[in-house]
Amino acid sequence: MAIATYTLADYIQDLRTITSETDDPNAIIARVGPLAERAALSREWLQPHHYTCDPEQGFGVHLLHEEPAHTLAVFAIAWLPGRGAPPHNHGTWAVVSGVDGLETNVFWKRVDDGSRPGYAEIRRNGEKLFSSGEVVAFLPHEIHSVVNETDVVTVSLHTYGKHLNYTGRSQFDPEARVEKPFLVKEQ
Repeated sequence: MAIATYTLADYIQDLRTITSETDDPNAIIARVGPLAERAALSREWLQPHHYTCDPEQGFGVHLLHEEPAHTLAVFAIAWLPGRGAPPHNHGTWAVVSGVDGLETNVFWKRVDDGSRPGYAEIRRNGEKLFSSGEVVAFLPHEIHSVVNETDVVTVSLHTYGKHLNYTGRSQFDPEARVEKPFLVKEQ
């Protein structure tokens, strides 16, 4: 008996079902995690152009799906060798699964109270190297950075409760103690 492929359309339908049943970010990421792993490992949706990166940005953002009002956004994100994304939050729940290659996620903890606009103190709080099928999930305020320490382009599947450019999310500079808006350019 053949095993049915888990398609992007299947994944989107499952995401719609989950988010129609709860708006609790913890419950959502708990349910989405195994499905993101399944979608990442199926690779049914993966196309050669999903490896394209913006050299200035250091990564490529490829929108696979977005609901009206910018909700339920799913992306393939490609990372150039030796590049990544600075410390940032998502402003929404997030589930990321490795598709092709190794990526390092560095976790950060905010240690100031967030009361000063444009100012943030963050400290490194661990890291995780992850590969194909492995999943990492984030609540809206959690901070991480990503780096591709390999010599090839890597790809991961990213699922968010809302399109990143519509969440009011931030990027952080731990040395300068600066917090500023973080928008991405799509390919």
